[in-house]
Amino acid sequence: MRGPLLHTVIVELLARNPGGLTDKEIYDKLKERYGELSFNQLLKTLMKLEINGIVRVTYYQKGRRRVELIGLSKPRF
Repeated sequence: MRGPLLHTVIVELLARNPGGLTDKEIYDKLKERYGELSFNQLLKTLMKLEINGIVRVTYYQKGRRRVELIGLSKPRF
């Protein structure tokens, strides 16, 4: 993915959608905007954001995740 770092774009996207988004919705929006992105890349980035306490990922259906922005502290990337 060219341009801004993936984790920064995800945080900005979630900040504009306070109710959260599904992993599929995030993937579709990023793919539409930036083109080259794999779903695996997205999941790895979401895991890093969750470990750093920036997002909460909730599994609500088989294979479906709800992602919400919970905090913006100093990331440890």
